[in-house]
Amino acid sequence: MKRDSRLAVLFLMLFASLLAAPNSSEQNWTNYARIGAYGLGKSDTDQIVRNARESNVFGIEVDNDIPGRYESFLHPEEKLKAIRAVAEKAHQAGNYAFVYIAGTECITANAEKTPHTLAKEHPDWLQRNISGEPAIFGGGSAFWIAQGDEDVWVSPYAMEWRKIYMERVRQIAATEIDGIYVDIPYWMTHFDGWENAWASFDDSTVAAFKKQTGLDAKNGLKLGDFSDPNFRKWVAFRIQTITDFLQEIDKNAKSVNPVIKTIPEIYPGIEQEAIRVGADVYSLYPVVDAIAHEYEFGSGDHMASSRTPFDWFAYQVGMHSFRAFAQGKATWILNYSWDGDKKVDRREAMMNLAMSQVMAGTNFWDAPGHSMAGSNDLPTRKKIFTWIQAHEKTFYLPRAPIHPVGVYFSPETRDYYADEFIRSYRGILILLMQKHLEFQVVTPRTLANFRGETLILPNVQVLNEGERTWLQKYVAAGKNLVITGADVTQLGASPSTVRFPNCPGKAYTTMLEKDFEHAVPDSQDAFLKSLKGQSVISVAASPSLATSIALVDGKTQVFFANFAGLRGGANPVQTLQTGVQVTISADSKGKAFFLPFLGDVQELKAVEAEDSMTFTLPAISKGAVFWYETAAQRQRMPGESLKWLHKPTRQI
Repeated sequence: MKRDSRLAVLFLMLFASLLAAPNSSEQNWTNYARIGAYGLGKSDTDQIVRNARESNVFGIEVDNDIPGRYESFLHPEEKLKAIRAVAEKAHQAGNYAFVYIAGTECITANAEKTPHTLAKEHPDWLQRNISGEPAIFGGGSAFWIAQGDEDVWVSPYAMEWRKIYMERVRQIAATEIDGIYVDIPYWMTHFDGWENAWASFDDSTVAAFKKQTGLDAKNGLKLGDFSDPNFRKWVAFRIQTITDFLQEIDKNAKSVNPVIKTIPEIYPGIEQEAIRVGADVYSLYPVVDAIAHEYEFGSGDHMASSRTPFDWFAYQVGMHSFRAFAQGKATWILNYSWDGDKKVDRREAMMNLAMSQVMAGTNFWDAPGHSMAGSNDLPTRKKIFTWIQAHEKTFYLPRAPIHPVGVYFSPETRDYYADEFIRSYRGILILLMQKHLEFQVVTPRTLANFRGETLILPNVQVLNEGERTWLQKYVAAGKNLVITGADVTQLGASPSTVRFPNCPGKAYTTMLEKDFEHAVPDSQDAFLKSLKGQSVISVAASPSLATSIALVDGKTQVFFANFAGLRGGANPVQTLQTGVQVTISADSKGKAFFLPFLGDVQELKAVEAEDSMTFTLPAISKGAVFWYETAAQRQRMPGESLKWLHKPTRQI
């Protein structure tokens, strides 16, 4: 092989590896979804696809639950026909469609009038609390359960049920629908009276735990005591059970339709609810194709219209964490903007919710109230979705770190010390957002690839030997390790290790909760000064702007989310942010651009210094993106484009 050819091959290999580095999976339609939901009946298919097209929905959810309704769990034929019909119509329109199914919940309609209900015919399938009471509920237990209905929660270890369930999954996949959307695959611990149940203690589940651990779940652990090693094993077992259940759904679906996507809907986020219901998004991302997060951090009714600025910042923490867990897979957000609040314009609430999500790189799902289907305002949905489509690469191409400060998310610490860990973790990430420093959420799965100069352990209280060994090497290489709160690293004193026994993240969270408006990031000045890095970009802006910085398509980008002036239930219109400046350290001259939320791209003029350029941005109302690109990036040849990374329109 000639020398020039070898160099060309090496260059192409390097280029490809750089592009692939941020992700563990190639992008697909789920990365670019703009989601709307619809109820699916026998004759609804044409109207659903037409309505989706009219509001620029890309990714149609249809509600046609087969295993979650006992009647169709037994006899799915009519619903399967409807699913096949809507899939065909969606594909003809160049769209994608996915169908809702329940996880471990099953409802029988008009249960009092029929002897054929799941609980009456299969009581041995049901989850139970420690006292043996079955997980059976009626109308009023949740808003989706009608009066007279029987609502039950099934044990994943009810093998007869599980066999039929997986058969239904295969039948659904055979309709050529593009995705199976699995809602509420939980242990029952979230209805009134069951919050501290740590279920299930049915015979089949107890036997499975005994087989795996040798322990008696009913008598061999201290329920709710995280200091008990046996209870910790129960927590881990419950999480692994739900993870395995989702993985089996995915394998069964793909055995029939290899390109179908498995997409669970999960309401717990990074907090303790994940371990209570057993559906932990950190554990689930590796075994599914995407996750739809019904992540409701916030005050009151969890509506965007009622959120405070602190709620919005904490919401950003959750979404950036999900994106780190996903490792390139899609993160959908099913949240709610408005539900009749007379003091807040529904359109403003919708726009605030969409802005906050796309700036974090997540996909917007428009839904009214606490309902999946419909919209609070269809013209606003179309406006938002049309703008997202026009700029989808800006938001959804892979985001790679440049010179970040790493913040470690420790799943086991969250499992066993949830409140302490999350307060520290959340406070530190909000500090970095408000100081406009580049950050990267690092997890056990991504630790080995972290290249930043500083890694923060925020009150991390559980580390295994592999993590400790990596940290020793990191410090030995002269990198900066910042330990806040608890210290279980077993590292000695060194210039590369900085310790803050009183966690600044926890302290800052307390300040934010007490008086967000007057909480000052520089109150944690010693901590901020301990952070080291080689940033090529600096941002001067108000702490009311949340920023995230990344390399996208080879270009340095800064995403701004403005929460200044927002008052939950009173004011959904932000205080305009002016005078924001971005300074780029650049060896080669280039151009900078500014994209305001729902606006058009503008080129910016620079004030040049010897080795940097400073750009003063136009006023930011809701949110915006800044990016900088060199002449070489602008002149990329067509064959070198990144279009291969996704195909956002179905190939007919």
